Amino acid sequence: MTVAALDGPVLVTERFELWKPQASDLDDMIRLIADEETRTFLGQAQPEPKGVFERLERNAGSWSLRGYGTFPVRRRGGDEIVANCGVFHSWRGFGKGMDDVPEAGWIVRRDHWGQGLAKEVMRAALEWFDKTHGQRRIACMIEEGNQASQRVAAALGFTPCGEHDIGEDGKTLIVNLLERGAD
Repeated sequence: MTVAALDGPVLVTERFELWKPQASDLDDMIRLIADEETRTFLGQAQPEPKGVFERLERNAGSWSLRGYGTFPVRRRGGDEIVANCGVFHSWRGFGKGMDDVPEAGWIVRRDHWGQGLAKEVMRAALEWFDKTHGQRRIACMIEEGNQASQRVAAALGFTPCGEHDIGEDGKTLIVNLLERGAD
């Protein structure tokens, strides 16, 4: 992993570049979750401009206020966003250690599944976070049934710390709560 200049990617791994979010990322971020299968475990996320714009702006706010957030991920030398991964500041509103904390998350475009992207990029993001902000507890939540993300989380050192039902309108939607670096 190398750290690059501010006018380029923040981090570079063997295969990917991790950038801070930019306003010009909106269309690629919409495409990132356009595939229905990619959205399987993203709760209510939809590839509509308003919601994606709000998520992009929240992430930029995390960077501005906290000095960290998720990284739009591109293949080295590429322009297209193929994932969005990193540590952002969240407030989920259901307690259980998920309010006002750094939270890890990753979304990988379906045509890049099964290639080790999430592990490679998240290892670099977590290493950067620990060096830049100090080692501390980072939360993570993964929808029940998302075995691929459960495996990534375990490989990154996250351990279970609870579960929560985030379902709406009488529908159950369980997320597994995990943490890394708890005191």
